[in-house]
Amino acid sequence: MKARLQTSLGQHLVMTPQLRQAIRLLQMSSLELQAEVAEAIETNPLLEWTDEAQHEPVAGDPGDAQSPSDTDADASSAPGDAADDGDWSSDEPAWAGGGFDDEDGDGAAERMSEPEDLSSHLLWQLHLSHLSGRDRHIGAALIDSLDEDGYLREPLAAIAQALLPEVHAGEDEILAVLHQVQRFDPVGVAARSLAECLRLQLDALAGDTPSLELARRIVDGPLERLPRSGIDGIAHELRCAPAEVEQAVHLVRSLDPRPGKQLAGLDHDSYVVPDCVIWRQRGMWKVALSRQALPRVSIHRGYEQMIRRCGEGDAGYLRTQLQEARWLLKSLEARGDTLLKVMRCLLRQQAAFLEFGEQALRPLTLREIAGEVGVHESTVSRAIARKYVRTPRGTLPLKAFFASGIDTEGGGEASSTAIQAMIRRLIDDENPRKPLSDAKLADVLKEDGIPVARRTVAKYREAMNIPASHDRVRIG
Repeated sequence: MKARLQTSLGQHLVMTPQLRQAIRLLQMSSLELQAEVAEAIETNPLLEWTDEAQHEPVAGDPGDAQSPSDTDADASSAPGDAADDGDWSSDEPAWAGGGFDDEDGDGAAERMSEPEDLSSHLLWQLHLSHLSGRDRHIGAALIDSLDEDGYLREPLAAIAQALLPEVHAGEDEILAVLHQVQRFDPVGVAARSLAECLRLQLDALAGDTPSLELARRIVDGPLERLPRSGIDGIAHELRCAPAEVEQAVHLVRSLDPRPGKQLAGLDHDSYVVPDCVIWRQRGMWKVALSRQALPRVSIHRGYEQMIRRCGEGDAGYLRTQLQEARWLLKSLEARGDTLLKVMRCLLRQQAAFLEFGEQALRPLTLREIAGEVGVHESTVSRAIARKYVRTPRGTLPLKAFFASGIDTEGGGEASSTAIQAMIRRLIDDENPRKPLSDAKLADVLKEDGIPVARRTVAKYREAMNIPASHDRVRIG
C-alpha cells in the first residue's frame, strides 16, 4: 500500500447556517424583524440603513386575483406604505365595493396582537387538518401533554386514560394520530425522544441532502455514544470514512433539539404592524409587501471598498463582516419572496372573502397553499405565523384566510368560519321574544344545504361568546 493524492467532487450541506438564518427570519413578526436588523447594523460596520427616499414598496405584479365583481372598480395607484401611520393619501386606492371602510374608522395600522404559544399554534394546525372529529379529539389530548420543549413525555397508555370517558382509544389509534401531529410545524415536535425529534427533522429535508442517510444511521444508532466515541469511534463502528461521519455529524448538529422553544421562548408583541397590504385597482385585487416586511438596509460601499486597501488582519475581519452582511440581505430577500408568494396564493383563493366577508371564506389548508407555492407545509406555517395584512376590511392576521371545512349537501364544502358567520346573522335577525334554539339553527342551516349537528352549532355559538337561546330572550 502507498499514499497517493486524489481529487473528488462534492457538495456542501443543505442545512447551512445561512439556511437556518433564513428560516428564523421567516417566522419573525415585522417588529421582531426590525429589531433583528437594527441589532445587525449596530454590530456589523458593513451594514447601513438605506435612504428612505430610495426605497419603494415591493408590489406584486402577476400575483393579482380577479375580483368576483369588478363593475364598481376604482382606478388608483398602489399604496405607498401600508404600515407607516395608516393615513391614506389622495393618490392611494379608494376602497370599492361598498362596506369596505376600515373597522376603526381612523385607519390605524397597529393593532393589539394575541399571544400565541406552542399549544395554540399546534391546535390551529390540528383544526385545519383532514382528521376526523374523533382523531382531532385525540390530537388535542396529545398536544395538551407536550412539554415546553415540544416533547411528548407521557406514555400512550396515560393519553388513553386521559381521553376517557369521551373517547375509548387504543394505543395503536393514538400512535397513528401522533404521527400526524409530528408533521406539524415546528418540525420535530411531539417526539418521544431526542433521536425521534432529530429523525423527524432529517425526514423533512430534501432527499438529495448530502450525508442525509448517514445522519439517519447516526441518529438511529450511536447518537448517545458520540460524545464518548468521537468521530473516529463512530466511523469505525459504522465502517465509514471519518470525513463522511464528520459531515453527517455537522448536519445533525444543525438540527433543533428543542423545537417547542421556537414559540415558547418568543416575546409576544404588544402591537402588530402589517407585513402586507391588499387593495383593489380596476377590479383586480393586488398585494404588496410593506416596508417592515422588507427593511431598508444595504451594504456600506465605503467599507466594502476599504477592504482592498487594508492590511491582511483588518481585511480578513471586514471580509467576514461583508459575507455576513450578504447572507443577511439574501435571507431578507428570501423572506420577502416567500411571503409575497404565499400572499398571492391566498389572494387567488380567498378573493370572495375580501369582497363579501366571512360568509364567503372557503375551506383552505396549509397543504393546499404549500402545494401551489411549491414549498413544505412547515414553510407556509412559518411564513404566516404572527403576520398581518392590511385590507379594506381592516388589519387581519394571515391565519384568518384559513379555515377547516364541512361537506355540504351540494357536494362542496363550507368553511367553519363561514358557518359561524351564518349563525351570527341568523341570531342577529331572530325575533328577540322567541330566540332560535341550537336545534332550530341546525335545521335552518340544513335547509340551506349545510348539514351540521346541534352540538356543532352550540360549539360555534359558544366560540363566538353568544349566549344560549333562553338567555337571549328580550321582552318589550
